[in-house]
Amino acid sequence: MRRLTALDAQFLNVETTTTAAHVAGLAILDSADGSVSREALAELLLDRVPLSPALSLRLAEVPLGLDHPYWTADPGFDIDNHLFEMTLPAPGDERRLAEVVARLHARRLDRAHPLWEMHLIKGLPDGRVAVYTKVHHAAIDGVSGAETLATLLDLTPDGHLTRRRGALVPVTSAPGPAGMLARAAVRAATHPVRAVRSALRTAEDLDAIPVVAGVPGAKLIARAARLAAGDRHHRPELPVLTPPRTPLNGPVSARRRLSFGSLPLKDVKNVAAAHGVSVNDVVMALCASALRSWLGERNALPEAPLIVGVPVAVRRAEAKERAGNQISAMVAPLPTNLPDARDRLRAVGAAMGRAKRRFALAPATWLSELCTMLPAPLTSLATPALFRLAGLAFPPVNLIVSNVPGPQFPLYMCGGRILSYYPLSVLTDLSGGLTITCFSYDGMLDFGLVACPERVDDVWSLLGHLRTALDELLDELLDGRAGDEFRDGA
Repeated sequence: MRRLTALDAQFLNVETTTTAAHVAGLAILDSADGSVSREALAELLLDRVPLSPALSLRLAEVPLGLDHPYWTADPGFDIDNHLFEMTLPAPGDERRLAEVVARLHARRLDRAHPLWEMHLIKGLPDGRVAVYTKVHHAAIDGVSGAETLATLLDLTPDGHLTRRRGALVPVTSAPGPAGMLARAAVRAATHPVRAVRSALRTAEDLDAIPVVAGVPGAKLIARAARLAAGDRHHRPELPVLTPPRTPLNGPVSARRRLSFGSLPLKDVKNVAAAHGVSVNDVVMALCASALRSWLGERNALPEAPLIVGVPVAVRRAEAKERAGNQISAMVAPLPTNLPDARDRLRAVGAAMGRAKRRFALAPATWLSELCTMLPAPLTSLATPALFRLAGLAFPPVNLIVSNVPGPQFPLYMCGGRILSYYPLSVLTDLSGGLTITCFSYDGMLDFGLVACPERVDDVWSLLGHLRTALDELLDELLDGRAGDEFRDGA
């Protein structure tokens, strides 16, 4: 028996007619031999689902919404509620696949069942198929999502023919209605104490919370709260970050558009090594360059840098087998205001380095603490309105960018080799009408871009700008090497 945390429940509360709070992945597989079929996937899932809490448990709602829901076993589990098959209309190209997956991504999951779906999509050329899988964010974060995906994959083409060995998820049952109400009453009585504790812990990070950090006195309060808590560490001071107004921000609609594509990881690593920065820094700089070009084409490039939210895993070892979220976020400037690509890369390295040093000293817990401060019934009622109001009046970031490291060797599903895996994330009124997520896999960086068409009119051009941005850095790198060789020869 496990009750959802306040952060987990927040991903349920944020859902509205225009927001679906699941994360997803689009895998492209080589199935020239026809091995990846609905029947093979059904057999695989029935074998592997018991290994993952995110796939095997469903929600049990507390009467009257007086407390956060519980995870419980699903005695009526039926694979037909989760596994679906379709064929793309001709021509079965990437654009048509993106249109179909965008419609699937816009639909919310049915809370009467475990919160996931898998769609086998046929009709691609060259013997390829696509598998689109979505899981509710209440059940997984980036790390647990990768672990959930790993339970379905194999290291060899014939790995699915051998039963997967692993620890089964312990069977869990939620308390009955009377037990839920009794626990809710106890939690309601003790909530003020927990709220005060969360408020004090949040105060320590007041200078790192978007929007709030800009309030006069926020930094002074944060330093005083840390001293009162006995924290004598010097934390790198973060700049006050105010997101500029852009077309990316504002209320999102129920519609979604997406694009996907890949960049060579070797090229990104070469750029990173040449400039003494990390792969993630290069990814952020590519996003800055792409957004600068895209906004410039629309005469909407602000003079100030964009502000980006970067999810960060804080999952502890003891939480590895649990469904749910162990995440926080770093907020940093994205230097779209700088005209030179090298300057953008250096600025990203400096900004992300400062944010990482701050996070390493004291991983920020303000995201979960803020969710804990309000009682469950009020949070569920107020969240949608607060998200829309904040998105209109004072958005905390312009967009979310996430980079998830993955394995650098091929993986297989039902005997079919996974050629690419494109991650797809969540849009909300608060975080903006665009998310960029990438996953490093088998020598490539696979990008998935999700957008609201009312905020981003052409998501495929953004993908093209990402490729151009990498070419620009590579050309600069090659020119520099050629100059060095000329000087050495001279």
